[in-house]
Amino acid sequence: MSPVSKLVAYGILVFWSAFVIFPIYWVVITAFKNSDSVNFGPRYIPFVDFQPTLDAWRVQLAADPFCDGTAILRQLYLMVHNSVAFMLSPVMRVAPMEPQICKLYLAFTNSLVISIASTALCVAVGSMAAYALARVQYRPKFGNILVFVLLTLAMIMTTSFFGIKWYISSAVALALFFLLARSLGKHFKATLGNGDILFWIISQRILPPIVVVIPIYMMFQAVGLLDTHLALIIAYAVANLPIVVWLMYDFFRGLPIELEESAQLDGATRFRIFWEIVLPLTGPGLAATALLTLILNWNEYLLAVFLSTSKAQTMPIMVAAKNAGEKGILWWEMCSLIVVMIIPVIIMAIILQRFIAKGVLMGAVKG
Repeated sequence: MSPVSKLVAYGILVFWSAFVIFPIYWVVITAFKNSDSVNFGPRYIPFVDFQPTLDAWRVQLAADPFCDGTAILRQLYLMVHNSVAFMLSPVMRVAPMEPQICKLYLAFTNSLVISIASTALCVAVGSMAAYALARVQYRPKFGNILVFVLLTLAMIMTTSFFGIKWYISSAVALALFFLLARSLGKHFKATLGNGDILFWIISQRILPPIVVVIPIYMMFQAVGLLDTHLALIIAYAVANLPIVVWLMYDFFRGLPIELEESAQLDGATRFRIFWEIVLPLTGPGLAATALLTLILNWNEYLLAVFLSTSKAQTMPIMVAAKNAGEKGILWWEMCSLIVVMIIPVIIMAIILQRFIAKGVLMGAVKG
């Protein structure tokens, strides 16, 4: 490149970097301002335009009687305790939270546990589904799918209106589906393909969340999971599953199938090929997908509003509550919460930066 071209290119990059970074910089410095620095003209440079202060941070801690040094240490223990409680929840009952703890740390640890667990579940299930759609040709019969949908609706109605336990109605509906699929399936002719399945998966993401949030609320209310970590983990994972499937599907399709065929000739099973060959090759794409899913889960607001009340509240709910306070919008106090909220995502992006850069370029044409 000529010197003039380099100057123009670097000028554009510097301008765009400043354009992207400035909002984050503004939020950070606002968190260390007071009312005078915010309300009377813009202040850009700490110690030059204004004197930084910790008033916003003191208000967040002083507003809650449980936000003291002991509570901070107890919350660090609770973060580990809640993770262990969630992993043991299928086999034993462990109380996940203490009743009196700092709301700020409660919301932070809730967001941390729920976002990481839902991201891990979503990426695990979505990557396996994407690999299956990339390598296996499916021909499901349309009639069987219609039967499954009708039985699902019947299960929901019997659970909601007749008081039958959900696990009983689910077992009956599943048994009826296998019975009807074997007896009537041979009479159905119309079939669907992998492209139809992919379109149906992404259509679930195109659908506005507000349309389905009330049925989701009623479903979790019927099974007694409202205001629990498990409800939010399941809801977040299902909501972001289409994104993981579509992104990982492109990564898997870009891999040469000859590697998998050679492994099959050596006697490797499909799961072993997926775990030991395919996943390591798509590690950068998997990291980029995981980070995107983590950000979406971390920032999720609508589902958290409907499915949580006090015990499972997350950081977006707390920021919104501060925004709707009786004193109006106190930007310096709200920015202190936002700074706490964006720190984990920035740390995760820094850790995965090397993999993300490779994942973005995996689909590029190499000469």
